[in-house]
Formats: sequence, C-alpha cells, structure tokens
Amino acid sequence: MAKTTASRKAKGRNLQNKVREMLLEAFPLLQDGDVKTALMGETGSDIKFSPCAKQQIPYIIECKNQERINIWEYIGQAEDNAKKEMGVPLVVFKRNRSKIYAIIEFSELLRVLSNGRR
Repeated sequence: MAKTTASRKAKGRNLQNKVREMLLEAFPLLQDGDVKTALMGETGSDIKFSPCAKQQIPYIIECKNQERINIWEYIGQAEDNAKKEMGVPLVVFKRNRSKIYAIIEFSELLRVLSNGRR
C-alpha cells in the first residue's frame, strides 16, 4: 500500500515532536518556547532553538522517520543547514518500531565524550 504525502509528513512530525519532548526532558531549565519544531515544508533545521537553548544545544537537527534512508543525503542536508544557521550538524532518524538514532561527525562525538576538553 502506497503511503500518502499526508501520512509521510505525519510520521516526520511525530519524530520531530518526540525529539522536542526528549530535549526538553534532558534540559529541564529550558521552557516550552525554547525548543520548537519546524512547520512541514519550512526551510532550515527541523528543530528550532531560542538563543538560550542554542547555548546549551549547539546542534542543527535534521529529523528523518523513514523505512529506507539515504544517510549521505540527510548528512548533506544537515551540513547545509548548519552552515546557514551556525551550528553542528546532527541527523536524528528512525523507522517504524525502531529506536531513535543520531549521527554526528566522529570528531564531535569525541568532543562530547571528553566533556568538551578537546
């Protein structure tokens, strides 16, 4: 059965909302208005941050909720948005009945693991 455009957009919106919820839970000092989801079709990152939130979360987040992924396309999209929005590209993705995963550049992962000492 073919997916409709509306159902594909709803899947994407659901992941964006889940990522937003998880970020607000992980950063309890942030308020609801500090982390917002992009409107479907809006250019730029899928998760929008207030200036306060950007200080704590320096990532430009691209969300993908699809069964088949083109990871290099998604990384390119996140990198393009990161250049425009001044942040670190991050791709968050999942498929039906799977966990949520994230992709960041390995050097950024090392920086995070070393608590920013790099």
